[in-house]
Amino acid sequence: MDRGLDTTFLVQADVKEHPGHEAAKAKLDELVDAGDRLVLAPQVVAEFVHIVTDPRRFAKPLMMPQAVERAELWWHAEEVGHVFPTTEALRLMLDWLGQHRLGRKRILDTQLAATLYSHGVTSIVSSNARDYGVFGCFEVIEP
Repeated sequence: MDRGLDTTFLVQADVKEHPGHEAAKAKLDELVDAGDRLVLAPQVVAEFVHIVTDPRRFAKPLMMPQAVERAELWWHAEEVGHVFPTTEALRLMLDWLGQHRLGRKRILDTQLAATLYSHGVTSIVSSNARDYGVFGCFEVIEP
Protein backbone atom coordinates (compact mmCIF):
# COMPACT_ATOMS: atom_id res chain seq x y z
CA MET A 1 0.00 0.00 0.00
CA ASP A 2 1.12 3.57 -0.66
CA ARG A 3 1.80 5.55 2.52
CA GLY A 4 2.31 9.30 2.27
CA LEU A 5 4.95 10.66 4.63
CA ASP A 6 4.43 14.02 6.23
CA THR A 7 7.22 16.22 7.49
CA THR A 8 6.67 15.57 11.19
CA PHE A 9 7.21 11.87 10.67
CA LEU A 10 10.17 12.32 8.33
CA VAL A 11 11.94 14.56 10.86
CA GLN A 12 11.24 12.12 13.71
CA ALA A 13 12.50 9.17 11.69
CA ASP A 14 15.67 10.97 10.63
CA VAL A 15 16.78 13.06 13.62
CA LYS A 16 18.19 10.90 16.40
CA GLU A 17 17.89 13.65 19.02
CA HIS A 18 14.14 13.98 18.38
CA PRO A 19 12.17 12.51 21.31
CA GLY A 20 10.00 10.49 18.94
CA HIS A 21 12.90 9.05 16.92
CA GLU A 22 12.78 5.46 18.21
CA ALA A 23 9.02 5.13 17.69
CA ALA A 24 9.20 6.67 14.21
CA LYS A 25 12.13 4.45 13.21
CA ALA A 26 10.26 1.36 14.42
CA LYS A 27 7.13 2.38 12.45
CA LEU A 28 9.24 3.05 9.36
CA ASP A 29 10.85 -0.39 9.60
CA GLU A 30 7.41 -1.99 10.08
CA LEU A 31 6.01 -0.31 6.96
CA VAL A 32 9.01 -1.18 4.81
CA ASP A 33 9.03 -4.78 6.06
CA ALA A 34 5.33 -5.04 5.13
CA GLY A 35 6.21 -4.05 1.56
CA ASP A 36 4.49 -0.66 1.69
CA ARG A 37 5.66 2.02 -0.71
CA LEU A 38 6.50 5.28 1.01
CA VAL A 39 5.44 8.40 -0.87
CA LEU A 40 7.05 11.83 -0.70
CA ALA A 41 5.98 15.14 -2.18
CA PRO A 42 8.56 17.85 -2.91
CA GLN A 43 7.01 20.22 -0.38
CA VAL A 44 7.73 17.70 2.39
CA VAL A 45 11.37 17.54 1.37
CA ALA A 46 11.63 21.34 1.41
CA GLU A 47 9.99 21.58 4.82
CA PHE A 48 12.25 18.78 6.11
CA VAL A 49 15.37 20.78 5.13
CA HIS A 50 13.91 23.89 6.75
CA ILE A 51 13.20 22.13 10.05
CA VAL A 52 16.37 20.07 10.48
CA THR A 53 18.54 23.18 9.99
CA ASP A 54 16.63 25.23 12.58
CA PRO A 55 18.70 25.93 15.74
CA ARG A 56 15.52 26.82 17.64
CA ARG A 57 14.27 23.25 17.23
CA PHE A 58 17.44 21.23 17.76
CA ALA A 59 20.53 21.58 19.93
CA LYS A 60 22.62 20.27 17.01
CA PRO A 61 20.84 21.30 13.81
CA LEU A 62 22.23 20.09 10.52
CA MET A 63 24.18 22.46 8.34
CA MET A 64 22.56 23.08 4.98
CA PRO A 65 24.85 20.70 3.01
CA GLN A 66 24.12 17.89 5.49
CA ALA A 67 20.37 18.59 5.37
CA VAL A 68 20.36 18.52 1.58
CA GLU A 69 22.31 15.25 1.61
CA ARG A 70 19.79 13.68 4.04
CA ALA A 71 16.88 14.95 1.93
CA GLU A 72 18.43 13.45 -1.20
CA LEU A 73 18.84 10.10 0.56
CA TRP A 74 15.15 10.07 1.46
CA TRP A 75 14.07 11.23 -2.01
CA HIS A 76 16.15 8.60 -3.83
CA ALA A 77 15.49 5.67 -1.45
CA GLU A 78 14.39 2.53 -3.25
CA GLU A 79 11.16 2.20 -1.24
CA VAL A 80 10.12 5.83 -1.85
CA GLY A 81 7.81 6.97 -4.64
CA HIS A 82 7.01 10.55 -5.56
CA VAL A 83 3.89 12.64 -6.08
CA PHE A 84 3.75 16.19 -7.33
CA PRO A 85 1.24 19.01 -6.93
CA THR A 86 -1.12 19.26 -9.89
CA THR A 87 -3.87 21.62 -10.97
CA GLU A 88 -6.37 19.18 -9.45
CA ALA A 89 -4.44 19.15 -6.16
CA LEU A 90 -4.43 22.96 -6.04
CA ARG A 91 -8.18 23.08 -6.67
CA LEU A 92 -8.77 20.49 -3.95
CA MET A 93 -6.51 22.35 -1.51
CA LEU A 94 -8.44 25.58 -2.02
CA ASP A 95 -11.77 23.73 -1.71
CA TRP A 96 -10.70 22.07 1.54
CA LEU A 97 -9.34 25.31 3.01
CA GLY A 98 -12.72 26.95 2.46
CA GLN A 99 -14.93 23.97 3.24
CA HIS A 100 -13.20 23.23 6.55
CA ARG A 101 -12.53 26.91 7.41
CA LEU A 102 -8.83 26.28 7.84
CA GLY A 103 -6.44 29.10 8.67
CA ARG A 104 -3.04 30.02 7.36
CA LYS A 105 -1.21 27.58 9.63
CA ARG A 106 -3.01 24.71 7.90
CA ILE A 107 -2.05 25.61 4.31
CA LEU A 108 0.97 23.28 4.00
CA ASP A 109 -0.77 20.27 5.57
CA THR A 110 -3.78 20.86 3.33
CA GLN A 111 -1.55 21.15 0.27
CA LEU A 112 0.14 17.85 1.13
CA ALA A 113 -3.20 16.13 1.79
CA ALA A 114 -4.60 17.38 -1.53
CA THR A 115 -1.45 16.35 -3.42
CA LEU A 116 -1.53 12.85 -1.95
CA TYR A 117 -5.27 12.42 -2.42
CA SER A 118 -5.16 13.58 -6.05
CA HIS A 119 -2.68 10.74 -6.68
CA GLY A 120 -4.85 8.14 -4.96
CA VAL A 121 -2.82 8.02 -1.73
CA THR A 122 -5.25 7.78 1.19
CA SER A 123 -2.88 6.72 3.97
CA ILE A 124 -0.61 9.24 5.70
CA VAL A 125 2.13 8.54 8.23
CA SER A 126 2.15 11.49 10.61
CA SER A 127 2.73 12.44 14.21
CA ASN A 128 -0.17 14.89 13.94
CA ALA A 129 -3.24 12.80 13.12
CA ARG A 130 -5.58 15.70 13.82
CA ASP A 131 -4.04 17.64 10.92
CA TYR A 132 -5.50 15.13 8.46
CA GLY A 133 -8.59 13.85 10.28
CA VAL A 134 -10.62 16.89 9.28
CA PHE A 135 -10.65 15.75 5.63
CA GLY A 136 -12.40 12.48 6.44
CA CYS A 137 -10.71 10.49 3.70
CA PHE A 138 -7.35 9.40 5.15
CA GLU A 139 -6.11 6.57 7.27
CA VAL A 140 -3.56 8.25 9.53
CA ILE A 141 -0.78 6.09 10.92
CA GLU A 142 1.04 7.45 13.96
CA PRO A 143 4.39 6.15 15.21
